[in-house]
Amino acid sequence: MIRLGVVLLGGALMAGGAYASPDDVMKKAGCTACHAQDKKLVGPSYKDIAAKYKGKDATAELMQKVRVGGKGAWGPVPMPPHPASKISDDDLKAVITAILS
Repeated sequence: MIRLGVVLLGGALMAGGAYASPDDVMKKAGCTACHAQDKKLVGPSYKDIAAKYKGKDATAELMQKVRVGGKGAWGPVPMPPHPASKISDDDLKAVITAILS
């Protein structure tokens, strides 16, 4: 009976869309084109972002920066805006939380 419950739960997750990890969300949203875990690409690394905002509740601030884009915070290359059609608010919050942790 437990085995059937696991199979049914697995099927429900597959049908309803399985949990996407923050890494998967970042890849799908295109974040990894400019950012990497521990090295600067076009934009800062996730590690550098976490260090800059360590000890601060920066989730809302970073969500706003991602949504509207900007330039000058990390160098001369501007970050383009990333609307909710590209990454949902829930996914964006999960990604930022993962980066800051």
